[in-house]
Amino acid sequence: MSALTDDTLPVTPRAMRDEMMVFAAMAVLLGLVPLTGIYPFFVMQALCFALLACAFNLLIGYGGLLSFGHAMFLGTAGYCTAHALKVWGVTPEIGILVGVAGAAALSVVTGFISIRRQGIYFSMITLALSQLLYFIYLQAPFTHGEDGIQGIPQGYLFGIFNLAKPTVLYYVVLAGFLGGFLLIYRTINSPFGEVLKAIRENEPRAISLGYKTDQYKLLAFILSGTIAGFAGSLKVFVAQNASLTDVHWTMSGEIVLMTLVGGLGTIFGPVVGAFVIIAMQQYLAGFGQWVTVIQGVIFVACVLTFRRGVIGEIAHYFRRSL
Repeated sequence: MSALTDDTLPVTPRAMRDEMMVFAAMAVLLGLVPLTGIYPFFVMQALCFALLACAFNLLIGYGGLLSFGHAMFLGTAGYCTAHALKVWGVTPEIGILVGVAGAAALSVVTGFISIRRQGIYFSMITLALSQLLYFIYLQAPFTHGEDGIQGIPQGYLFGIFNLAKPTVLYYVVLAGFLGGFLLIYRTINSPFGEVLKAIRENEPRAISLGYKTDQYKLLAFILSGTIAGFAGSLKVFVAQNASLTDVHWTMSGEIVLMTLVGGLGTIFGPVVGAFVIIAMQQYLAGFGQWVTVIQGVIFVACVLTFRRGVIGEIAHYFRRSL
């Protein structure tokens, strides 16, 4: 897989070997985190947002569709999972399935509405739909308005794994992240992914070759929204709450920022971008509202000096697919 540049690298056995080696190194390093004394909540939160950014990157980096409303999938899955766990008393695995199903259903509906438009029109429709959902959740009784759903029970996953234990929860979130990451990786390197890249590069030509591009884009939108929902369901167990923050348009902006900082159209870029942004929010919290200003400065600096993003620039320099 390659970045969105004029000197993109083809997918070759060597490129796939490089990517799998980096994936293995990433999995090992993340697996060792509980042994290092690093604050587990920070890493778990970063993993949830990393998966969310990867799902967003699947849509824009490989499908060429810029969504300003991906927060609606994160928030919808979070609310569905939180309500199922706290009110219905279901097990964690059922709660996750409810959240993912809610995000998938929402992505089907919003996809049918928005996918018929292109460019800025598509982006504005997704933003409008996301804000519509925000005000619905603000008024809906089951979301508890601005208070959100608090004190969500974590329970036992499959009746075995006690999610109330931080180490157990960490490895469950890590397994979910790695599973979602591999699903995205497989999708990108499948014939479906190749068609998506063709549509991104030249949609009229893809149409002339007989591909029904709207169907491919809709499927990509649904898959991206569903994986984003899975990230939202996992986040509920980490934060033990579901709030309007996850549905607001500013969250969609953060997702875009994570992807651009890490590297648009790279498989590992959104992961790095998510860790950078979450680390800034975590360790610069003492600056209050100035954190947003600092993020803006870093974003401008990245746009001016690292046009391809952190991972994109590294991949370009070493001529490797990352």
